[in-house]
Amino acid sequence: MSHGPPGGAAAAPDAHASAPWPHRLLDVPALRRAGTAPIPFHQFVLKLHSRCNLLCSYCYVYTAADTSWRRRPARVTETVLLRSAERIGEHAATHDLTRIRVELHGGEPLLGGADTALRQAAEVRAAVGAATGTGCEVQIGVQTNGTLLTADVVRRLAAGGIRVGVSLDGGRAGHNKRRVDHAGRPSWDAATRGLAALARHPEAYAGILCTIDLDLDPVEVYDSLLEFRPAALDLLLPHANWAAPPPGKGPSSAGSTPYGEWLAHAFDRWFDGGRYRTRIRLFTEIIGLLLGFSSSAEAVGLSPVAAVLVETDGDIEQVDSLKAAYQDAPSTGMDVFRNSFDDVLEHPGIAARQLGADALSDTCRGCPLVRVCGGGHYAHRYRAGSGFRNPSVYCADLDMLIRHIARRLEGVLAVGPLLPD
Repeated sequence: MSHGPPGGAAAAPDAHASAPWPHRLLDVPALRRAGTAPIPFHQFVLKLHSRCNLLCSYCYVYTAADTSWRRRPARVTETVLLRSAERIGEHAATHDLTRIRVELHGGEPLLGGADTALRQAAEVRAAVGAATGTGCEVQIGVQTNGTLLTADVVRRLAAGGIRVGVSLDGGRAGHNKRRVDHAGRPSWDAATRGLAALARHPEAYAGILCTIDLDLDPVEVYDSLLEFRPAALDLLLPHANWAAPPPGKGPSSAGSTPYGEWLAHAFDRWFDGGRYRTRIRLFTEIIGLLLGFSSSAEAVGLSPVAAVLVETDGDIEQVDSLKAAYQDAPSTGMDVFRNSFDDVLEHPGIAARQLGADALSDTCRGCPLVRVCGGGHYAHRYRAGSGFRNPSVYCADLDMLIRHIARRLEGVLAVGPLLPD
């Protein structure tokens, strides 16, 4: 898609209406009339680079169904960088937001150097400040594979108020067999050098993301990651769906629970550790939901998702985990030059992730775990022909894990059942 300069003619907010996306299986106007108002965006993912210096075997950006990255400019353009910041400021002012989070992403965002990340952060802060005064706090992070982190890069990012998260599949070289460069060489040495540099700036160390590999022992993975002293860990289910099941869960094994069992073993190690050593987001979210709190992550729970993404060419998209579903699945048909973020709030795919139980399948709505599970991650529900109104491809795994955590909590808290039978 080619874009005009900022200030060009605005497209109609429903420019996406004719696209044959599965999201349109939802009757969004009817649900809106029923009183389900859109939730303004609080999280903005800005792509600084659309390429990566690694080629991880499970990557949902470069090895899954969507190939739109091929048509993007490698680096974010100057006009997109500035216009994205202006649109965020506009949205924050329109909705009187008091706090937003900006994630600088890729590909590998640091392929553009620390200067691009620092410039984007400064422009967002300036735009939000100009639009809202001092009434909106801007938290900024960058998610990297760690291979380009040096002492100087970390120092500059920390000085610029940017927190750094690192993707690392386990804390030992053998765990990273799927994280290789384009020549097939392991990335372990470079990534761990980057983590060592980051550890010297704990104020900037956001934590580690780890994608689950069933071939690895969960307790060993957990223990090894703790050697890097992360403030937080995210243990991520591989982005997959009914059309493209994850490793270990083929079409004939939908009721199997290998991921639930893996996570249950990791949970027990974490829960029985004797002292609090780090936060594991999936576990803390499930515990909170079992105790009656609302969720803050898309992986579980029914809380509305309030995140949006801007690509290097200015296209506004849904979260790019949807790239695992089908070609152009994250697309909204809108961009930062012609559209405000308020326009995007009416896109059926965005609405679906804000409608809670109304966007779920009949199976999910009738499930006794629905308040905790929430149908699982939206991207994991996709099935060709029926779109996203399906249980998660990890349904059985989530059921097993949630019940396991509930039993462990009941034993410690000496309370009655936290879940219905």
